[in-house]
Amino acid sequence: MAFPYDGTGTSGTQVIRGIDIQKLAEGFSEEGIIFRNYCRSSTTTTREFRYYSKTAGFLTTPVTQGIAAGALMANKGTKSIAPVIEPEYIRATAFVRTYFATSPQISDEDLRDCDPDIWGDIVRDIVRGVNKQVDARIYAVATSATGIQTSEATGREWNVPAVADIVGDIEIMKQALRAYSFDPQGAVIWMNSIEYMYLIRYLINVKGSSIPEMSNALAKSGEVMTLLGCKIVVSENALTDQVVMLLPEKSLVWKEFMPLQTAIVDDPLIGKTFRVKVEGECYCPNPKSIYVLTDTYV
Repeated sequence: MAFPYDGTGTSGTQVIRGIDIQKLAEGFSEEGIIFRNYCRSSTTTTREFRYYSKTAGFLTTPVTQGIAAGALMANKGTKSIAPVIEPEYIRATAFVRTYFATSPQISDEDLRDCDPDIWGDIVRDIVRGVNKQVDARIYAVATSATGIQTSEATGREWNVPAVADIVGDIEIMKQALRAYSFDPQGAVIWMNSIEYMYLIRYLINVKGSSIPEMSNALAKSGEVMTLLGCKIVVSENALTDQVVMLLPEKSLVWKEFMPLQTAIVDDPLIGKTFRVKVEGECYCPNPKSIYVLTDTYV
């Protein structure tokens, strides 16, 4: 019978039955991370931090009665006064979030005679579980940040192939990014496996395309194909009934306070516990570079 951990243990060795737990965890640390791969990464030394979002689009002059916007700085005469133009910044404050999980206590007896793969499974699954929650937070920020662009699918839901216009929807999202001076070439489109299934059906059954070849990078990046100059990224952390277009390393920033850390808590003569923690937060400095298409599935 395993006794509950009473908090009196110490951080014990990272090596259990010849397995270096820290290295094992680092080896699995990229598994389960998909959306974070498309964020710009930076660090913070404080749990509370400030960030700024800049007005998107081209700078222009204020609208004056009888004069179109921008005309005040076009075709200027000699020695004329230059109009003042400047970007607008919005300051915000955010707090890092903690992602923390622990294994059940494994008794000393089990540690002595169990298969070492059990520890490997524990480390892998806990690390992946923590990373999944980080990715879920990044997706939530991308789809709820103030100022992002959004609309419903133009035709009907993607699972109604007779009237769906998936290509048209993607082009509308690309045009919306261009309208705010963002280049959509190389954009990524995040979607759930359900939307991806109907995208493939649409391309093959409706448009008569050949079967797309799946990328070998799926396991790490989630990227499965390229369509209309955009990378299609599939993850179960993406919600169904919506599709998200954004720009890698420009739309989102992951601010890290504490990188992935592991610890083995040793309760002498009783057992050991494995713990994983990550601390950070995601924010959106360029909300107009994100487009959320809704009503894609019914």
